[in-house]
Amino acid sequence: MSFAGKEFKLSNGNNIPAIGFGTGTKYFKRGHDELDKQLIGTLELALKSGFKHIDGAEVYGTNKEVGIAIKNSGINRKDVFVTDKYNSGNHTYDGKHSKHENPYKALKADLEDLGLDYVDLYLIHFPYISEKSHGFDLVEAWRYLEKAKNEGLARNIGVSNFTIENLKSILDANTDSIPMVNQIEFSAYLQDQTPGIVEYSQSQGILVEAYGPLGPITKGKPGPLDKVLSKLSNKYNKNEGQILLRWVLQKGVLPITTTSKEERINDVLEIFDFELEKEDEDEITKVGKEKTVRQFSKEYSKYD
Repeated sequence: MSFAGKEFKLSNGNNIPAIGFGTGTKYFKRGHDELDKQLIGTLELALKSGFKHIDGAEVYGTNKEVGIAIKNSGINRKDVFVTDKYNSGNHTYDGKHSKHENPYKALKADLEDLGLDYVDLYLIHFPYISEKSHGFDLVEAWRYLEKAKNEGLARNIGVSNFTIENLKSILDANTDSIPMVNQIEFSAYLQDQTPGIVEYSQSQGILVEAYGPLGPITKGKPGPLDKVLSKLSNKYNKNEGQILLRWVLQKGVLPITTTSKEERINDVLEIFDFELEKEDEDEITKVGKEKTVRQFSKEYSKYD
């Protein structure tokens, strides 16, 4: 997996913009379906400012906003990388959470909401799929993604929140393709969502994407990195968020972040004009391991 300029190259040879704008977290809809006009405006601004990668999901409920923003921005569809995720449910295995029968049908419905003919990346959001809860197992779920890819509904396919064991279940199943991406919670205060997952994913040619990459400053203060980030912020004339996002990139990981503030959109896009010296990158890695901050993937807290 290689990182150059503002893109990563996936193992199938396709490129993916090296930072994504997330439409979950702050914008996640809980029990309502009204259009979020603020999100539409923010996405339009992000796209016009230079963001080329929008990260969405069925469970976020924001696909209509993504589609409207792309259309309103006037930017050519082929110049925007759109990610969607199948709502596979949570760790309780309490049944299907998607409104749709399987990942293939879920994507077709999401494409209608998006107003698009295809997505650039389609992920299984969580690995909690079984024959008992869903009527198909994890490998069969993956085959539905392959079907979507073969029909041109998804240019690339991957997974999210997968452990090594989950990945091996697909890699050992003689499927037609391997996941291009494993999107996990990752930050300097959570360098492995589950044991060994970053190194294993990368060893298999699977790009790791990071949600929650700013954990040390959004949820981790006070903490052991505070003085380090302050020092490096002064050294590089960058804010602490830019330092952390640059560190993620230099670990070979693609950060997914979000904001509603215009100035921070520009800040995020300014992480490509500098590079952390190796000793500074290593210091963040070392000191970051002194504290664990898990913002989202609470079901894996047993590993903390």
